[in-house]
Amino acid sequence: MQKRKLGKSGLEVSAIGLGCMGMSFSYGPPKDKREMISLIRAAVERGVTFFDTAEAYGPYTNEELVGEALEPFRGQVVIATKFGWKIDPKAERGLAGLDSRPEHIKQVADASLKRLMVDAIDLFYQHRVDLEVPIEDVAGAVKDLIRQGKVKHFGLSEAAAKTIRRAHAEQPVTAVQSEYSLWWRRPEEDVLPTCEELGIGFVPYSPLGKGFLTGKIDETAKFDRTDFRSQLPRFTPEALKANQALVSLLQEIAKRKKATPAQIALAWLLAQKPWIVPIPGTTKLSRLEENLGAVNVELTPDDLREIESAASKIAIQGARYPEEIERTSYR
Repeated sequence: MQKRKLGKSGLEVSAIGLGCMGMSFSYGPPKDKREMISLIRAAVERGVTFFDTAEAYGPYTNEELVGEALEPFRGQVVIATKFGWKIDPKAERGLAGLDSRPEHIKQVADASLKRLMVDAIDLFYQHRVDLEVPIEDVAGAVKDLIRQGKVKHFGLSEAAAKTIRRAHAEQPVTAVQSEYSLWWRRPEEDVLPTCEELGIGFVPYSPLGKGFLTGKIDETAKFDRTDFRSQLPRFTPEALKANQALVSLLQEIAKRKKATPAQIALAWLLAQKPWIVPIPGTTKLSRLEENLGAVNVELTPDDLREIESAASKIAIQGARYPEEIERTSYR
């Protein structure tokens, strides 16, 4: 597995990481814990050193899963987790609004350390920007945790460029994690240029469009009510049908490259910048191996120009999130 550095931080990780959320949260009922532990360990055996979780996933159960699965590999892998939600078992999906007060961040860090069974959190992201707490206070709280040896690196998720700058001035930001793929390209507007300027790594989540870019989902797809895609405007039958043009483009190039659409989508991300590290999630070994195979797919400048030209003519239909969720992003 190839390695990449997240910006100028020196934090080196596998070129493709593993997003673990879907193993226990958001994509239908939680999967079997033993099977998911086996899958995470299979990823390590195949060279993956970067794993993504959060206290909000479950809540809590995903961190426990990742902690147990990676316990034999302490010091060999990088685990990223996140703070910033108010956890309430009675709330929908267990999340009752945002909370990035410094005292709460420190409580979350201590609890995450126990669940992950580590001495220090490798990368600690603010999950969403909390407008009630100045970002300087958030960065200052993480700076304290870094001084105490409880955290190694600070990250932000779905933050606006101006927020990234303010946070970085208080405590250097190692990585920004936001959705980015051929069907969600907003980070290109100002977040990616800001990361490049400041030497910050970028970690695309949902790099396969929550499964859509694999070519395995069409307008006939049915989603369980516990699968949050059932609530997303972009996953209505009408939007799925309208957006198939993007999948057709990937299929066409995949055929030529003797690859799969998913591999082309991931290779496209890897080709954008050397400090971009996508974290596709999966619950299946075959998909894990397919995704990791993307590092061996070489897209030439001509390929990239062709993708750009064709993609620019495709108008993606449907918002990526309901309005109340989208409001928590890019601020």
